[in-house]
Amino acid sequence: MSNVVDELKKLATVDLFAECKKPDTFVGRPFYIDYSEAKILVNDAWKAKVGGIPAGAFLVCFYGTDTKSEEAVLVRVIEPTPLPTDPEIIASMVDYYKEDVPAGKEPKKLDTFTRFEFQFSGLRCRVLGTFYRDSQSGAIQYGADVENFYSANNYSTFKPGGKVLEYIVNFREGVGIPGGTGDVRIGEIRYSSTRRDKTFEPVPVYVSALDFLGKRTALFGMTRTGKSNTVKRLIQATVDISKSGVKINNKPVKPAGQIVFDVNGEYANANQQDEGTAVFELYPAEVTRYSTLGKPGFKVMKLNFFRDIEPGFEMIKKRLELEDADYMKGFFAVDLAPPDPEDESAKVRHERRVAAYKCCLHAAGFPSNNEKVNFQGSKDVNPIANNVDPSKGLTLDQGVAWWTAIWDQYASNQVFIDYKNKKGKEWAEEDLQAILRILTAKRTSGGRIDISGYRKLRQLIEMHTPTVATPFEDEIVSLLREGKIVIIDLSQGDPSIQATYSERICKKIFQDGMQMFISNKEANHIQMYFEEAHNLFPKKDDSDLSQIYNRLAKEGAKLNIGLNYATQEVSSISSNILKNTQNWFVSHLNNQDELREVQKFYDFEDFVESLRRATDRGFIRMKTFSNSFIVPVQIDRFSAKK
Repeated sequence: MSNVVDELKKLATVDLFAECKKPDTFVGRPFYIDYSEAKILVNDAWKAKVGGIPAGAFLVCFYGTDTKSEEAVLVRVIEPTPLPTDPEIIASMVDYYKEDVPAGKEPKKLDTFTRFEFQFSGLRCRVLGTFYRDSQSGAIQYGADVENFYSANNYSTFKPGGKVLEYIVNFREGVGIPGGTGDVRIGEIRYSSTRRDKTFEPVPVYVSALDFLGKRTALFGMTRTGKSNTVKRLIQATVDISKSGVKINNKPVKPAGQIVFDVNGEYANANQQDEGTAVFELYPAEVTRYSTLGKPGFKVMKLNFFRDIEPGFEMIKKRLELEDADYMKGFFAVDLAPPDPEDESAKVRHERRVAAYKCCLHAAGFPSNNEKVNFQGSKDVNPIANNVDPSKGLTLDQGVAWWTAIWDQYASNQVFIDYKNKKGKEWAEEDLQAILRILTAKRTSGGRIDISGYRKLRQLIEMHTPTVATPFEDEIVSLLREGKIVIIDLSQGDPSIQATYSERICKKIFQDGMQMFISNKEANHIQMYFEEAHNLFPKKDDSDLSQIYNRLAKEGAKLNIGLNYATQEVSSISSNILKNTQNWFVSHLNNQDELREVQKFYDFEDFVESLRRATDRGFIRMKTFSNSFIVPVQIDRFSAKK
């Protein structure tokens, strides 16, 4: 961190207007300029002198020849543009190529004038904004537009490099050159895949972790193009700022909690492919790892299905959601949520449903810790089940026998027929009947075993624990509030389980943040990272704003919750999330649909061709919250070695 501070202090001394106009950086003159575009005349000699002018390069246009001019238009090179003289030049070239050259002899050399004419070309550039010196404060400012422009012939164009380019790409809106606190180096300027010219020093790029705290950050790109490496750099930057003592609104930033939803297991486990760059290796004291399966070094995320009734039932529905049998659909529709405590009738029915549901779990083989069920029968109904009174408490085996006896006689016993005739409703309402079908594996009362019933639930046993402890999501929130790093290893779960755990934890974090917000308590920042986000996030056309990820995107900022998501399927991400994203890191995308989606935002349309062609790992086009324009960056390699 101290090295960053020192470097940025040196950078603050750069005289942009004087140092940018050195003769050896001159590249040409505009022949057209307006508020959004500039066309510049360049020639081969000028380009060679500055090491070439690749697409995406930054150029600076100064008005007039006065070396004291303190206003500069920043432009980005987009593509070649025709010159008015191009038709004549092309015709002359063709004639030269077509000359009859005798075999074995060199073609005659061009005369000086023709060679001079042939070396000129044009560049079309995007106008990004204006650097200028404030007349009152004397400080250099940047505006993301052009307030006024003059005739094109009055401008000269230069290609910045070294400290000048470093000054430009690290200049932040409202801040100027950052002072170093909370700033970290993330990489260096890179314009193109080809990096032939090595005559110029690398130009470092810095980011402020403050740009990511409580914000939404997208990382887009194909597999193995550097998304995960960038995420690790962001995690590292957030840890650094937590230890820096930097202030927001004159208050020191509390240590930020960070949670990674690791679909592929590359953050939670030692990764030989990336030479041991797992986050837990760099921060062993700060990282707690969770997994859906028990393994060394991990805490297991399991529920006690007998105690966590609603969450456990939600997991069952998620895992079995593709089951389309009528009796399963009826089971999924059961309401196990607690009723109004003032409604005694609803309370009795709810207790019966929960008791029957627990008996289903027991029948399926879910181990329990001497679990018992307690619910109200009646003096007329109890004799049907061998005169056992469930209000005195039943073991699960007794509960299974009690409910089985009831369902076997439910359709034929006069007690239940009279109850319906007298009360005008069933003793066992529709939800309870749906549960009893699962428990007994009998589709109809008194019938034979003809369905899978409780056997369907057996595949959920691996997610259950009979122990009574703090729910894992509560423990995770506590760690995050302490400023720790939590990694959720979802690599060994199927998509439905991944989604269930992810949603459950996210909802808990959101609820905790909302509670602190309502209570007017000062909350630390929590940064959430999602790998392969297309597997978890709502789809593009999902307009349900109550969905947890949409709520995090729209309301997370006020709760100090940051959302960081990585995917190669940009077009699959909900538009509500994309529209609320402030930070963008985009690498190689090979699909036109994904590129069309990206180019809707900021000026990413300038990079569509290079994003499609360049497959280099870590070559990112970056737009952060405090930067007014996109910067092409080669991201530094993350290392677990301090």
